[in-house]
Amino acid sequence: MSNTVYRARHRDQRGALAPIAAFAAQATSNVAQVSRRSAAVVLTTGIVAGIGAAPASADEGRKPLTIDAAHFVDALNESVAAAPTVVAAEDAKWSEEKGKIKVTPAPEPVVIRQVERAASRTNERTALTSTTTSSTEATQSETKTTAPKSAAGSAVIEIASRYVGVPYVSGGSTPKGFDCSGFTSYVFAQVGISLPRTSGAQKNAGTIISRSEAQPGDLIWTPGHIAIYAGGNTQIDAPRPGKTVQFRKIWQSNPTFIRIG
Repeated sequence: MSNTVYRARHRDQRGALAPIAAFAAQATSNVAQVSRRSAAVVLTTGIVAGIGAAPASADEGRKPLTIDAAHFVDALNESVAAAPTVVAAEDAKWSEEKGKIKVTPAPEPVVIRQVERAASRTNERTALTSTTTSSTEATQSETKTTAPKSAAGSAVIEIASRYVGVPYVSGGSTPKGFDCSGFTSYVFAQVGISLPRTSGAQKNAGTIISRSEAQPGDLIWTPGHIAIYAGGNTQIDAPRPGKTVQFRKIWQSNPTFIRIG
C-alpha cells in the first residue's frame, strides 16, 4: 500500500488593496463565477467594459476567463488626477445681489358723475330742439308767405294760394303732389281754362307780354320751368324736389311773361 501525503494549503498573503481595486477584483471574481459568456466591470467614472465569451460548449477544456483589473484602476487614477480641483477658502463668504424694484402705483379710478352726464345730455337735447325749431320756423316762414296786396281780386291767385305747402312730386298734377306745369294746369282748370300739360306747350298757349304789362294770374316761363305771376316781384309755383308750393320772389334773370285768354 502506498502512502499519500497531503500537504496543508495556505492562502497567499495579499497586500492591502485600495477600495476601488478591491471593488474591481471582487467584480472580476463574480463575473468569472457567474458566467463564462460575458464579463462586466462598472467603475465610478462611468466606464462599462463588456467582454464576450464563446458558448459554454466551446469553453470546455479552456483556461478560466481572467480580467486585468489593474488596467481599469490605472485608467481611473489617471482620470481623477486629470480632473480639476476646486478648493474653497475656509473664510469664504456668500454674497447676494439684490436688484432695485420700481413700483408704479395704479392710476386713480376715473369717476364720471351722473349729474354731469345728465346735464350734458340735456344740453344736447336742447341744442337739437333749438335747431329743429329753427328749421321748422324757416320752412313755415317760406311756405306761409302770402300773396302781395296787388294780387287781390285775381281768381287764379286766390285758387293757387289754397295749395301752398303741397309737396313737389315729379309728374304730379293733383293736390297730393305737383310739379311746376302740373300745378299751373290744375289751377287754371279750376277757373275753366285748359292748359297743355308741359311747360313748353304752356308757353305757346297764350300771348307773350312785357314785364311791365304783366298782371297777377299771368304765367312766368323760363326754359324747363313755369310759374304764376303774383304781382310785384312775387310768383307762386311748385319749385323742385324737396320743396313745396309757395310764394317767393322772382329769381329768374330774364323770364318770359305769358297771358292766357
